[in-house]
Amino acid sequence: MARPRKFDEDEVIAASRDLFWDQGYEATSVDDLGAVTGLGRGSFYKAFGDKHSLFVRSLELYCAQMSEVIQADLHNPELSAYDRLVAHIRGLAAAMASDTDRRGCLVAKSADELCPADAEVAKRVKRTLDGWLRELTATIAAAQADGDIPAGTDAKALASLLLAVLRGMEALRKGGVAASTVKAAAEQAITLITSPVSEAS
Repeated sequence: MARPRKFDEDEVIAASRDLFWDQGYEATSVDDLGAVTGLGRGSFYKAFGDKHSLFVRSLELYCAQMSEVIQADLHNPELSAYDRLVAHIRGLAAAMASDTDRRGCLVAKSADELCPADAEVAKRVKRTLDGWLRELTATIAAAQADGDIPAGTDAKALASLLLAVLRGMEALRKGGVAASTVKAAAEQAITLITSPVSEAS
């Protein structure tokens, strides 16, 4: 009978995610991963195969958590579609502004470091960004149905622009741009959506 594992796999993946997030893929060694997870090399290779396999699982965890946050923001039943969109943009801007360590986003870091040559990572990053784009597009379409965004607006094109702005804001903040600049960019992005249609007085 095989001996049961003496570690929590979910905790190992979460700890590895945080280390990869802090240091990047190439700068993180198997010994580094062993130090934060408590796994010896034998246990590490038996459980996860190699560093790349563990990185992919760590990225999958991050992407799943990121998608959950996006969906929670854009499906909040207490807000209108337009207000959900605005709250999502402002919430992300606030999170970026508070990132004083300029840790950034693991999806963005992975895209920059690995996507050009790593098909597995590129697939997961694209899947996450495609999902985000769909959520933004659906929320914009719902705001159009409510009359808060002009019906003639191309919902997917506007969603693509917002996604590009949000990803760009993250890159600016990570590069050292002031928090106030990031927040100002978010507010300008909100004006691009078009203010809610006001009721006739």
